[in-house]
Amino acid sequence: MYRHRHPGRSSVRRPRLVLAAGLAAGLLALSGCGAPDSASDASSGDNKKAVGAPERGAADAAAGQAEQGTGGSPSQRKKTDALPSGTHVIRTATLSVEVGSVAKAAAVARSAVEGSGGLVAGEETERIDDTHEVSHLVLRVPQGEYEAVLKRLAGTGKLLSRTSSAKDVTDQVVDVESRIATQRASVARVRKLMDRAEKLSDVVTLEGELSSRQASLESLLAQQASLKNRTTLATITLDLSEPETVAKEGDDGPGFLDALEGGWHAFVTALLWLAMALGAVAPFLAALAVLLLLWRLLRRRLPGRRARRTPGPDGSSPAPPAS
Repeated sequence: MYRHRHPGRSSVRRPRLVLAAGLAAGLLALSGCGAPDSASDASSGDNKKAVGAPERGAADAAAGQAEQGTGGSPSQRKKTDALPSGTHVIRTATLSVEVGSVAKAAAVARSAVEGSGGLVAGEETERIDDTHEVSHLVLRVPQGEYEAVLKRLAGTGKLLSRTSSAKDVTDQVVDVESRIATQRASVARVRKLMDRAEKLSDVVTLEGELSSRQASLESLLAQQASLKNRTTLATITLDLSEPETVAKEGDDGPGFLDALEGGWHAFVTALLWLAMALGAVAPFLAALAVLLLLWRLLRRRLPGRRARRTPGPDGSSPAPPAS
């Protein structure tokens, strides 16, 4: 059976196919054009980055210079404020420590100071009442090792007292340095004038002026050296002492041996005093004995003479007494 095709359907499908093919071709063309554009955009972005990197580096460098001009970053400014480079400080401290052995503690102190690069400026040791020793040391340590040495010295025994002080002499140091520079320039000017002087009176006057200015310069240099020494090395005065001897426990009162010793001491003392007293009165006793003996002899002789010289009632002399 023959089927008849309708002529309108095929004519309608062809325009649709042509339209779809056109749309596909247009999409492909748009995608091809977009790829170069995106590549060009990427390359342009890379070029912008390459060009912007030096600009950002320059900006960062400028920011870094600005930070340095204002004192650096906050952490750097904090460190700089904590330890200013142009500050000159004189530090001193005094420690009093009670130790078990003064000799050992003094050896530890000397070792600590010498190990830190310092020196022992003075040392004096004395024994008190033959019971304990005391020592007085003057130590000089670098400023950087000041706190560490103080801590080590305080740990050698029982810390009794501690005092410390810090004096800022930055203005004085700067003033002395400025005066030294001025004085040196003045000395140089006077020397130039001496080289040009022709009269003897001018030379004599300039020599006196040069001597005076050189003396002032030497005095300023001595002040500068003293300030440098005191600001470079801190001074620590250390006093070491031993505890005083105390009585043993259980020895509260005297015992039998103590009483015996005390009685014997009193007995010997009494004998000594008695001997001294006898020695003192012995000459007087001897003289008194001699006088008493002479008096007795004279007394015996005087009554016999009186009896022989006295006459009896009848005028005759009495008979001598019977022996």
